[in-house]
Amino acid sequence: MRVAIASDHAAVSLKTTLADWLREAGHDVIDLGTDDTQSVDYPDYGYAIAEALADDRATRGVALCGSGIGIMIAANRHPACRCALVTEPLSARLSRSHNDANAIAMGARLIGEEMAKACLDAFLSTEFEGGRHQHRVDKLAKEFA
Repeated sequence: MRVAIASDHAAVSLKTTLADWLREAGHDVIDLGTDDTQSVDYPDYGYAIAEALADDRATRGVALCGSGIGIMIAANRHPACRCALVTEPLSARLSRSHNDANAIAMGARLIGEEMAKACLDAFLSTEFEGGRHQHRVDKLAKEFA
């Protein structure tokens, strides 16, 4: 799987750990930065995840910041992105099976490395159920006036 991963300065260490873990698991990783702890703006990295999904450079995305909230909001501004904030494997699994999320967000200041790996594993190994969930996901792409 091609996985795009990005973080702001608060989550660089977690991004590096997860990117290495993904590569070891055999995934192609697209690291969209940032690469150090100098302050940056999380919206730039949320948008980068969404763009990588929109232009098919990636099939899944991982968005990281201090809380996971800001970068999730930024990623979800793009209509091609359905990014779910997850804190444990069940929310990661449900984001895929019920919501067809194509990205997850996690907060480096709120989640440990092992829990983040467990969330990412659940996210990547779960398929969208479709069926009764499909029409709801279709509504997410609808533009509201």
